[in-house]
Amino acid sequence: MDTTQRALAGTVFPETLRGVRCVRLSVRTDETTSPERQREADDIAAAALGIDFREGDALREAVDLDVSASKVGPFDRPQLGGWLARPEAFDALVWWRFDRAIRSMGDMHELAKWARAHRKMLVFAEGIGGGRLVFDFRNPMDPTSELMMMMLAFAAQVEAQSIKDRVTGAQAAMRKMALRWRGGGRPPFGYLPAPMPKEHGGAGWTLVPDPDAVRVIERIIAALLEGKSPRAISLMLNKDGVLSPSEHWRAYKARIKGITGTEGDTETDAPKRKPTPWRGQRIVEMLTSPALLGWKMHKGKPVRDDQGNPVMATETPIVTREEFDQIGALLAPKPTAEMAPTRKDSAALLLRVIHCTGCGSRMYLNKSSGAYGCSSYKYGTYCPAPVTIRGTWVDEYVTAEFLRLVGPVQFTRITEIPGYDPQPEIDATAAEFAEHQQQKGRQKSKAAQAEWQRRADALDARLAELETREKTEPRREIVPTGRTFADEWHTADTAGKRAMLIEAGARLDVKRGTKGGWRTLDLRRVEFAITGDLDPCIEEAAATADHLAAQSNPDHAPTPGASAHRNLNPGVLTTAA
Repeated sequence: MDTTQRALAGTVFPETLRGVRCVRLSVRTDETTSPERQREADDIAAAALGIDFREGDALREAVDLDVSASKVGPFDRPQLGGWLARPEAFDALVWWRFDRAIRSMGDMHELAKWARAHRKMLVFAEGIGGGRLVFDFRNPMDPTSELMMMMLAFAAQVEAQSIKDRVTGAQAAMRKMALRWRGGGRPPFGYLPAPMPKEHGGAGWTLVPDPDAVRVIERIIAALLEGKSPRAISLMLNKDGVLSPSEHWRAYKARIKGITGTEGDTETDAPKRKPTPWRGQRIVEMLTSPALLGWKMHKGKPVRDDQGNPVMATETPIVTREEFDQIGALLAPKPTAEMAPTRKDSAALLLRVIHCTGCGSRMYLNKSSGAYGCSSYKYGTYCPAPVTIRGTWVDEYVTAEFLRLVGPVQFTRITEIPGYDPQPEIDATAAEFAEHQQQKGRQKSKAAQAEWQRRADALDARLAELETREKTEPRREIVPTGRTFADEWHTADTAGKRAMLIEAGARLDVKRGTKGGWRTLDLRRVEFAITGDLDPCIEEAAATADHLAAQSNPDHAPTPGASAHRNLNPGVLTTAA
């Protein structure tokens, strides 16, 4: 029987060949091309051709899951590439079908050239028309197998391109359909695909909120409201073992497939990879993307209908426009004056609180001496009376005064509600319109010109509609926590205590000391004030506590040499030496 007949019919060879069973899957959850189905077909073909895969620990098998043949060639796949690098370990490679091995003529040419150089046999359990295909390259003088493989590879490449064009066209059409979500794609974090409700046609898929992911998003937003940075939040989530968006999706796919863990539970699976952690930048991108509003996005831009309105991918968005703008305000870059200093001194309780009276600048903790000192000389400024003071003295003094004045007050969290301002969306849409205008005149066909004009009209209509919307002024909401400032202080670390002082508007001014062997803090050197925008009950609670303490026991009056008095600004407390 000649090589051509072997290729078309598949001959049983007298000798037992050492085979490698090859399994590839682009999408792990694909039922029609599951690894089990591929293994079964490979085993049938191998039994008919006298090919042995061995068993147990000696099993010869290459399993590449979640690997696209159009994007990753045979030699670059995790497991198949390892076998191709050791040609002396086997005689034949067996695939279920042609598309499990290659999707391009270039890849097939390389594979055929490799098989001819190493005299290997390539087997496809189900070829064109369902028949088995066997390409025997053990005779290097017979070019028939390579010629036939190249012809079939051309057909496979044409088919792959045709499939790609159909999928691309279908996805472009679905992008314009309200509430319709393409199947198979990973949705934005916070949403899951679900069957389209009957009231909306019942065909295809839509997006619904993912309860587990929504809880994570709510936790992130709560941390932002508490003043935590995106980087600090990412470290917190990683420490608590919260799955990142990509790992959350992988776990979801494994769960609906019934797989234990995110990588499967078969010992022939692809090697496990390191999980993707949370990153601060990823949190910013996630929370500032309009996808959080339920908008459809394509290449980073909103998908719009003919009127310029964003096309929705879900009937139930996770956040409203007002909440989205509030999140954006929290993540917006802070003005230079509001930003923390570049020096990160975690050991200094009074960083940004303690100041030198000689020049008014901040004082910093010297770790080696344990003293706060004026640092004007570091920045090239002149201080007529630079100050240095022992760190433990002022730390204890500020702690005592802060808790005396503020400790009994109920601790509340102030939430800034920005209201609704159409301007951010106007700016984003105007930028999109300006970018679109740059393409004007580049269209050669009338159809392209009409499509350009249609989008320009839609963006213009959207801008006109946004300009008619009224602005809602921002407001502040005070949310009680049921705890006092003292409760929060005693459970916080140094950074948390420092944040409480800064948010309360605490300030300590320190004067130069007098000569002498001081063993305690000279109260004449310090002046402590709280000038933050606190709840008015802080002043009332402090005044009441001082009054009751003075009446019940004169010995428990405020710190000697200091007194609490009303500042000219309402709601401000000051203690002066």
